[in-house]
Amino acid sequence: MTRESAGEPGADDGDSVVYDLAAECTAEDVERNRPYLAEINGIVDYGVFVDLSESVSGLVHESVLEGTFAVGDELVVELESVRDNGDMAFEPVDIEEYTLENVGHDYALTGTDRLKANIGDQIHLEGKVVQVKQTAGPTIFHVADEYGVVPCAAFEEAGVRAYPATEVGDVVRVTGTPERREGSIQIEVDGLSKLEDEDADEARDRLEDALEERAEPHDVEPLIDWPAFEKLRPNLREVAKLLRRTVLEGRPIRVRHHADGDGMCAAVPVQIALERFIADVHEDENAPRHLIKRLPAKAPFYEMEDATRDLNFALEDCEKHGQQLPLLLMLDNGSTAEDVPAYETLAHYDIPIAVVDHHHPDPDAVEDLLDAHVNPYLHDEDYRITTGMLCVELARMIYPDLGDELRHVPAVAGLSDRSKADAMTDYLELAAEEGYDEDRLQDVSEALDYAAFWLRYNSGDQLIQDLLQIDSADEDRHRELVEFFADRAREEVDEQLDAAMPHLEHEDLDNGAHLYRIDVENYAHRFTYPAPGKTTGEIHDRKIEETGDPVITVGYGPDFAVLRSDGVRLDIPNMVSELEEEVPGGGVSGGGHLVVGSIKFVKGKREDVIDALVEKMEDAEIDEALSSAAPIDD
Repeated sequence: MTRESAGEPGADDGDSVVYDLAAECTAEDVERNRPYLAEINGIVDYGVFVDLSESVSGLVHESVLEGTFAVGDELVVELESVRDNGDMAFEPVDIEEYTLENVGHDYALTGTDRLKANIGDQIHLEGKVVQVKQTAGPTIFHVADEYGVVPCAAFEEAGVRAYPATEVGDVVRVTGTPERREGSIQIEVDGLSKLEDEDADEARDRLEDALEERAEPHDVEPLIDWPAFEKLRPNLREVAKLLRRTVLEGRPIRVRHHADGDGMCAAVPVQIALERFIADVHEDENAPRHLIKRLPAKAPFYEMEDATRDLNFALEDCEKHGQQLPLLLMLDNGSTAEDVPAYETLAHYDIPIAVVDHHHPDPDAVEDLLDAHVNPYLHDEDYRITTGMLCVELARMIYPDLGDELRHVPAVAGLSDRSKADAMTDYLELAAEEGYDEDRLQDVSEALDYAAFWLRYNSGDQLIQDLLQIDSADEDRHRELVEFFADRAREEVDEQLDAAMPHLEHEDLDNGAHLYRIDVENYAHRFTYPAPGKTTGEIHDRKIEETGDPVITVGYGPDFAVLRSDGVRLDIPNMVSELEEEVPGGGVSGGGHLVVGSIKFVKGKREDVIDALVEKMEDAEIDEALSSAAPIDD
């Protein structure tokens, strides 16, 4: 018996054609009256067992066999019969010379939307491995195809890695049976093979085309008509596409946000939008819990402490659970030179970073380290477009069905950050349509700030969702909780100011502004609500009500100062840069908005830094239209 390799399928070279099934072929690919190449895998008294592929095998009965055989011998066979239980019987075909023609499986790729219809039936899937997790039982391969991400369970023996040559990033073909496991659907793997060369390239191209199409963000009508905001919309779409693509690739997302009202109004809608999109993409019902984490950041920049902690958790998840390293999403934070050391740390591991922020940026410092950056200052706008306003639209681009739950959130974000943008009128009207008058919105803002203080470094997912009334069905609990937290916040602010106000220092600056100073380290309660920044802000607001004139308020401690200004153009980021040069050995750093910010310095240089700061305040331009946040000119 001799054979040759086939050229074009069906080539007529005078030889008989014998068909050679690819490893992934199933019984569906076997036709009657067609010869197939088989390999003997076992010999018994009543015949020989043969394999045609990894999942196609059967018996050739001894009554139709002539001669002697050994395991590993090749045999040309035809299908004789298929029993009710699926067992297949073959008979030998006497062919002396033949040409082999390879038969591949005609893949009708099965994605997550089609698995439920195929429970218990053998199916095929072709995709990219995005996670490999070894359990005490099977090895779980998470495979991303055109439709989603499917867990595929392959069992070698308990706790032993199945298909050890298959790694994250490989393109594979999986043959198996969808089964329900603890509320999720996973494929019980019968066979898994890694694609190589042209097959792999073709599959990657197909998967990339599908991924690009599915990653496209939704076209949603903006909640309000705001020309200033429209400048940022293309950048928001880029971030939405990046985040959707990250989900489709099975990569985790770690969200870091400023721990205040605007930061939570930014992060929570995006978190929920991503969780719902993850649930649509992944068959594993636990995927939303494992693939997105939201964490508050107390500092107005990405601290090395937070960065190293995030990196450590990411590396542990990679080692323990076979996850890819995450994408970092920075919200209401992350635009300044102070973020650079933390970003450079993550860069050693090629962790992508996206930033949506409204603080004064330093693009020259951070731009090369970011995969995406949205900031109103990059479009000649400023901080009065809050990050919460931006991220509500971002969340709607990711998952538009979330839209009705978010209509009040931009107003909460604006009030939390005291935005005086013209658009606030429209946002307040939008919230009123949902039953949120301005008093209720203020209460929500106060409650968020109070909760953020006590949560410290905890995300407090359910609590914050209840306070914001997003993805939370109990309105009575929402109202009672908001009222309780807001009342507690105001009572504790009053207690703090009763202690601090008698120690307030006042002076009239040469430019006509009032300057108020308070040593919050010595003349305010420590380690309780409100924190020094909030204490300074509350004092500042009361003094504005009293004077109606340009007012600057500075709350300082041993190595920090918190600044608030109304009616005076301070340009705090620029002042920080100047102080770094003018106070040698001062260790000055910090940032913020034009009229709201914070500064750090070494303890021994406090007097020099504060004196230099006051001199700059005296030289600052009076601009009474700049009252915390003047309206943005459309």
